[in-house]
Amino acid sequence: MNWITDYVRPKLSKLSSEKKTETPDNLWDKCPSCEQMLFHRDLEDNLYVCPHCDHHLRITAKQRLDFLFDGKYTETTLPAVKQDPLKFKDSKKYTDRLKAYRQKTGQQDAIIVGHGKINQRPAVVASFDFSFMGGSMGMAVGEALVTAAETAIKLNFPLIVIPASGGARMQEGMLSLMQMPRTTIAVQMVREASLPYIVLLTDPVLGGVSASFAMLGDLTLAEPKATIGFAGARVIQETIREKLPSDFQTSEYLQEHGMVDLITHRKDLNITLSRLLKTLK
Repeated sequence: MNWITDYVRPKLSKLSSEKKTETPDNLWDKCPSCEQMLFHRDLEDNLYVCPHCDHHLRITAKQRLDFLFDGKYTETTLPAVKQDPLKFKDSKKYTDRLKAYRQKTGQQDAIIVGHGKINQRPAVVASFDFSFMGGSMGMAVGEALVTAAETAIKLNFPLIVIPASGGARMQEGMLSLMQMPRTTIAVQMVREASLPYIVLLTDPVLGGVSASFAMLGDLTLAEPKATIGFAGARVIQETIREKLPSDFQTSEYLQEHGMVDLITHRKDLNITLSRLLKTLK
């Protein structure tokens, strides 16, 4: 044996045998707009808005309610609905998909309803969670919105709905589409009780959600650069065979065309909503 085997190899072997320190994989997020790497804690402190390009990242329904109510609110118990009424199956059973998303998100479905005070102004808030099957609207979401309306009427509170959805839930077929008129009736119930109904559009709001309760607000707010529409821009462009504007189906485009009343930065949302609630009281 020479000096290499006597000295170098044992040292290398010793180094390689030492336990490696694992770095947590959730410390950094990448902005989907500018692709800058963002430290998770800094991003959370900035309300999940990119400090480089001001892109509003998607957040969960619970994060939304925690932010709006300063962490102090009462979550409404939502009625149970029949699971998988059509016995739907594509590449996976619908029941298996629901189970997987419930484990992933910790929520029963794509919406949470709670009531509390936003800067001392009481309100009932129904917030969608896009991470649960794309925030799609099925029977559970329809029941939740009806319950939110009934709760607002019972408490004599304004109703705020924050959709983030790709539209109707295809696994529930016609039963999902029936939630469009049901949620429209729920909005009318709130109006007949002379209570304000405010909608905050976030990224994205599409399909049957945008074609029903999401566009019926007494006031319609939106976060910057949110995608809002019915069909996708590519489908529309192929149908009409015309090039669409670069900002088509954005918050800014809809405000310019009278569909959105106010675009509100996330950091200004609490104070903006409290002022509106005070004005509409």
